[in-house]
Amino acid sequence: MQKRKSFAIMIVLFAVLSLSCSGGGSGVAVDPSFLPYFKDSYGQCRDAFLEEAESLREKHPGTEISNIRIPCSGDNGLFIDTCYVPARKSRDRLLVIIAGLHGVEGFAGSAVTRYVMKELLPKWDLDRMGVLFVHGVNPWGFKNIRRVTESNVDLNRNFASDKSIFSIKNPGYGKVYGLLNPEGKADAGSLSNRFFPVKAVYYIVKYSMKSLREAILKGQYEHDKGIYFGGREMEPQKPIIDDLVVAMAGRYRAVFAMDIHTGYGERNTMHLFPNPVKNKRTRTAMEAIFKGYKVDWGDTGDFYITTGDLLGYLEDTIASKRLFIPMCFEFGTMDSQTTMGSIRSIHNIILENQGFWNGYDSEEDRKEIANRYIESYYPSSPQWRSEVLRQVKESFPVFVERFSETAGAMQASE
Repeated sequence: MQKRKSFAIMIVLFAVLSLSCSGGGSGVAVDPSFLPYFKDSYGQCRDAFLEEAESLREKHPGTEISNIRIPCSGDNGLFIDTCYVPARKSRDRLLVIIAGLHGVEGFAGSAVTRYVMKELLPKWDLDRMGVLFVHGVNPWGFKNIRRVTESNVDLNRNFASDKSIFSIKNPGYGKVYGLLNPEGKADAGSLSNRFFPVKAVYYIVKYSMKSLREAILKGQYEHDKGIYFGGREMEPQKPIIDDLVVAMAGRYRAVFAMDIHTGYGERNTMHLFPNPVKNKRTRTAMEAIFKGYKVDWGDTGDFYITTGDLLGYLEDTIASKRLFIPMCFEFGTMDSQTTMGSIRSIHNIILENQGFWNGYDSEEDRKEIANRYIESYYPSSPQWRSEVLRQVKESFPVFVERFSETAGAMQASE
């Protein structure tokens, strides 16, 4: 009787959630001037970034451009590229903009970066603020349209001060392993995949959405072909970030790091989504900088806390010695703040990972799954793309101005 009751609840939930699913994107205006910033390949994005970097070097003496090769089997053309524009008079503040930590998210991240370089930076007072752009942190994933590195590592689960992170257990992940990592070739039209939302709702009823999100998204270090795998050792990006960002931060009194992502949250909406901040001084400054904007701190409601995330690592490394402001900017694509949006989003990740490791049932399945996957992180919609840069245009100057004011006030009181 209890099983029949649970199944009935599951079906009703699925029906209600399906009806409440948001389509997103209606009524959003397109600004054609934004669209050329969006490119459709890693190579195009990289070339456009380097072109903007050269333009900044012509205008700002002392600008440094670097190209750091990332080792890869069979591909010597993968680089993390950076552009550093130093403060002209005194090194009071450093703004860092990071794009492409999750490879496929680098397309939008590159557009945001280049928009800031071309349109916003010329309007900022650089006498006391330097700017560091870090482009394509995961170039293999960027080029191959995957979130992860060549080793299947989610870089935002791979950063830590020592290797003890790789001993962390995530028992919740094991409970849903079969759902997340199915066997056999990926077949988008199979009965199992057609009824994936029903299976997912069953797990939600059994474990709760909050428990599932944390079990799945916080990261795992045991299943090297599974989704959200954090690795068994540091990826090459770890020492590079140390040499780039951590070392550069040491030259300045205050640092504001913007990490650009796509996927999570309401479509056409920029979300402020940091991990819980440990340093009280940092939290106070963040509350001033982002006053009036909704900040999802990651430790309330149905949000989740990741292990091994880049900004958390930078906070641990930098914040004890200087003011450090970390913020993850998520541009929503799938309405994943809703239950059905979240289910569709994770299903796309599961199918892509299954196909990568096990192959596809047909060429049509490969194309459909690939299209669903990239649309989850880089929608082709002109409305979505336009809205990303519109919100950057409106909000980033506010945040940078408040960073300067807040950092100056806090430094003056020391």
